[in-house]
Amino acid sequence: MPTRATTLQVNGRDMTFEIDPRVTLLDALREHAGLTGTKKGCDQGQCGACTLLVDGRRVLACLTLAVQAEGSEVTSIEGLAGDDGGIHPMQAAFIEHDAFQCGYCTPGQILSGVACIREGHAGTDDEIREFMSGNICRCGAYPNIVAAVRACAGRPGTEAAR
Repeated sequence: MPTRATTLQVNGRDMTFEIDPRVTLLDALREHAGLTGTKKGCDQGQCGACTLLVDGRRVLACLTLAVQAEGSEVTSIEGLAGDDGGIHPMQAAFIEHDAFQCGYCTPGQILSGVACIREGHAGTDDEIREFMSGNICRCGAYPNIVAAVRACAGRPGTEAAR
């Protein structure tokens, strides 16, 4: 299969790769951009470990072709850091609420939590659980994940999505 030049805007930077058009966004970031924070879990769109933000909306990177993201702003877990290098409020909330155990699902959970708040779905614990349900945590840290999203959403002056 012939390759093609594919330019993605990832975490505010343009990145051009010479890739097969069938390469997923997940594999483009991990294998070509060296951004390994996004995790490959099931590779079938069922676990949410590969959740990214594309134009502010959550997508499963294992089900999205890299070429589909051309012209869009892609945000990975590495892109949540502030201009000063500080951690994102959602990351801080995950630490404060001990919302991870093994950490494998954490990048996808954090990005999904950011999107949950942006989308206006963090009003109640039930709403958070519903809109975070596409992200699986094998360790069962769900109560703490919900607490972290709720805390981040409830912080005065906290913008969950920089």
